[in-house]
Amino acid sequence: MEVRGGVGQGSAARHPPAPEPSRAAARVQAGDALPLPIRHTNLIFSALFAASLAYLMRRWREKIRSSTPLHAVGLAEMLAIFGLVASLIYLLSFFGIAFVQSIVSSGDDDEDFLVGSGAPASAAAPSRQHAQAPAPCELLGSPAAAPEKMPEDDEEIVASVVAGKVPSYALEARLGDCRRAAGIRREALRRITGRDIEGLPLDGFDYASILGQCCELPVGYVQLPVGVAGPLLLDGRRFYLPMATTEGCLVASTNRGCKAIAESGGATSVVLRDAMTRAPVARFPTARRAAELKAFLEDPANFDTLSVVFNRSSRFARLQGVQCAMAGRNLYMRFSCSTGDAMGMNMVSKGVQNVLDFLQDDFHDMDVISISGSSCSLGFW
Repeated sequence: MEVRGGVGQGSAARHPPAPEPSRAAARVQAGDALPLPIRHTNLIFSALFAASLAYLMRRWREKIRSSTPLHAVGLAEMLAIFGLVASLIYLLSFFGIAFVQSIVSSGDDDEDFLVGSGAPASAAAPSRQHAQAPAPCELLGSPAAAPEKMPEDDEEIVASVVAGKVPSYALEARLGDCRRAAGIRREALRRITGRDIEGLPLDGFDYASILGQCCELPVGYVQLPVGVAGPLLLDGRRFYLPMATTEGCLVASTNRGCKAIAESGGATSVVLRDAMTRAPVARFPTARRAAELKAFLEDPANFDTLSVVFNRSSRFARLQGVQCAMAGRNLYMRFSCSTGDAMGMNMVSKGVQNVLDFLQDDFHDMDVISISGSSCSLGFW
């Protein structure tokens, strides 16, 4: 993630932040369906659902009594049906998601907090102005600049977070101010890592709108809420992971995984192979014909020809190998290639299509069912 420096400052200057609502107000802000508080939106859709259902039931009862076909509907009935369906969709999606999230949130372990997890419980609390970890760790950003003056109360909370006395994820609940909680978490992260998060704006975003909804542990935004998980102890070094997401519980679950890895002694990594794969599937009239193509693709004498055909659509994609598996008359062909610095699925798909078009000249009876046969990354290859 790379954001140009100064974006956050300029944005904050042009758009002064609005006062942060309390926690109680944060839970009733800005519904998605209407520009109203959530409680008002829920009341409107609940009333619309009840009124539409009552009207349709009364009209259908009158039609049954008068032997009028039920499918003969007027404009008022069409509007009532539309209102019933729309309100039902809203109520099911809103209350269903909220119910699931409430269960997930209530089951979080109090020990799963973000920063300060590595600090010993017996360590003395750092001073208010100089609470820093002994050694900086890796994070996107530059070495920390001189800290800005913070209110005395916030300094105490930052020191408690750095010392591990206050869980970072609990700041919103304890302070009742989502913007203030994000700022304190950000400052605590700066003191632990010794690095600033350059170009990541803090002001100008409604943090109350994402509380309990789509992102935990926010420290800023890039048109999406950004949470931070960690520390991840990998190859003897500590990493904090900024994650831009609107998927609820993603950052929290990643953070729990990082803590489990750290408490088990950390992880070590090694690159065994670097390749992107695409596995089209083709069907033949007989299994014998499928076996003939399999033999052709896996013959080392044909690899150079296939590579030329595969590589001609990209400057970076290079074919590494082809593996095949048969399932009756179906042949699954798994192409592996290097893609340079790109993820490269598009260039891989183009290269595979080139090869399939080339094979069609000699295997006229080949019927390509799909460019991706749902076996691109299966473990049995």
